[in-house]
Amino acid sequence: MGDRVVVAEPDWQGKRGAITEVLPRRNCLERPAIANIDRLILMFAFPEPDPMQISRFLVYGEFLQAQIVLCLNKRDLIDLVTWQAWHDRLQEWGYDPFPLSVERGEGIDRVQGLLKDGVSVLAGPSGVGKSSLINRLLPHQQVATGTVDPRYGRGRHTTRHVELFELDQGGKLADSPGFLQPSLPLPPLELGRCFPEIRRQLATDRCEFSDCLHQGEPGCRVKPDWERYSHYCQFLAEVQAQQVVLETTANPDREGKTKTKKGGDEPLLSRKKYRRPSRRSLVQSLEQDLEGTGQT
Repeated sequence: MGDRVVVAEPDWQGKRGAITEVLPRRNCLERPAIANIDRLILMFAFPEPDPMQISRFLVYGEFLQAQIVLCLNKRDLIDLVTWQAWHDRLQEWGYDPFPLSVERGEGIDRVQGLLKDGVSVLAGPSGVGKSSLINRLLPHQQVATGTVDPRYGRGRHTTRHVELFELDQGGKLADSPGFLQPSLPLPPLELGRCFPEIRRQLATDRCEFSDCLHQGEPGCRVKPDWERYSHYCQFLAEVQAQQVVLETTANPDREGKTKTKKGGDEPLLSRKKYRRPSRRSLVQSLEQDLEGTGQT
């Protein structure tokens, strides 16, 4: 969904035509499967948003190079002091969140103003009010909504498929199934650019080496005195592990070539290829050769 194509000999009345070319994608979201996203609306909910979860979604949005809109729903459940603390905290991260209360209809107009052009995707964990927001924006759609699961204290998963909705004021909006942990399909060297805190530090002074991973390497200009540095280190370990798996899959013999004997540097030879044949197997082989020549 979302691909831009070239259609030859279109029949506009019959809504038919032959696709002759699929144009290159600017970006692509895996879940939901939609390409060429202009805007990613990330939605979380009070009273207890998970900072690590928010950080992961933000990094994924930065990876897509789409405009990020950060909404915090159920603002009515917290006081002004708590809201201000969250607002200031996320601004330090490099984002300007805005409050939302779908149940009371607060902040809906602001969301509508953001969606008037391009393709927007609404994403976030289950139970934060994404389907309820769509029902506010598109009352004729009436997307199914769920309640909080009493066993886990989280919202139930209600969105089962992906649909691109045409908005009255212009633009298109896609809902996405709720999920807790979006994957981070990017190489380790690309992770740093997905953190505004790192981009700010490198705006005035670059690291000495272009392959710096900002973990105390010689000549690194990124200091660790910011809140999400621990998030960065955790995500870096994750994408590095993914890279090892991909490289091992692409080169299945690579691991076997580097094995050594226990307690030394001598290469470990393949047992099947280099093991010494037993005396019994040699006798059996000799008997088979004699039978082939008719000798006993």
